[in-house]
Amino acid sequence: MSIENGGFGRFSQKGVRELLERHGFRFSKSMGQNFLVDANIPEKIVRLSGIDASCGVLEIGPGIGSLTMPLSRSAGKVTAVELDGRLLPMLHEVLVGCENVGVVQGDILKLDIAELVSGRMPGLRHCVCANLPYNITSPALTALVEAGVFESLTVMVQREVAWRMCAKPDSPEYSAFTVFIAYHTEPEILFDVSPECFMPRPAVYSSVVMLKARACRLLPPEEEASFFRVVRAAFGQRRKTLVNALHAVFGNSMTKEDILKIVVGCGFDSRIRGETLGVEDFIKLSSHFF
Repeated sequence: MSIENGGFGRFSQKGVRELLERHGFRFSKSMGQNFLVDANIPEKIVRLSGIDASCGVLEIGPGIGSLTMPLSRSAGKVTAVELDGRLLPMLHEVLVGCENVGVVQGDILKLDIAELVSGRMPGLRHCVCANLPYNITSPALTALVEAGVFESLTVMVQREVAWRMCAKPDSPEYSAFTVFIAYHTEPEILFDVSPECFMPRPAVYSSVVMLKARACRLLPPEEEASFFRVVRAAFGQRRKTLVNALHAVFGNSMTKEDILKIVVGCGFDSRIRGETLGVEDFIKLSSHFF
């Protein structure tokens, strides 16, 4: 594919710089904008994502289309949501001929995600593939996962966030967000991406993570709110024992002795800390707080 037709040269350092200069574009730090300038990376992301013609793909923050273009060659349809209206002319230029791509200007955190993908990509298996803007990584992932309509999410995030998403219990990176991700999906880090692959260069490494949605819910929907309340309570005061952390939240309705009996009754040591529990442990524990 030639540069003129949107080939690799367009997304080289030189090609990206020329595109941005031609449109008078200046980066916005507040939007967490870092554009890929190594065309091998988006090609690798799409290949490892397993996306094919049966997939309708939601992309968040397409930027100048470096990932959008290879997605268009593999997916049945692509819906790219871009907040920055200044990027739309460049996207339209780069994506000429990509008839299966639709660009939506909007804030993914304010859109009805389920309605968006069902309305624009009916009859397809829904997936996410995106280089997520750094400034909305956690809330965007939360919204995408909670939408409950995606078979998989393949996303590039800061490496530290990837570690947190895939952390094991009792590790420094393990958090309530880790439990949230593990409850809904099976996460896996696919590969790391050097700062040199971006313009401008970020101060940190990035990682591409795949989240495969669990085949079935681990709890009935009506019990999930209580489950996550227990999880948040357990991590709310990491230096405290699980009993004390839970008492700080549930103390108005339960005595510390009541909570201690529950913890010990679940087979846990009375001095255990919340960050040592896995998803199944939290499910066992939270059943006493429904």
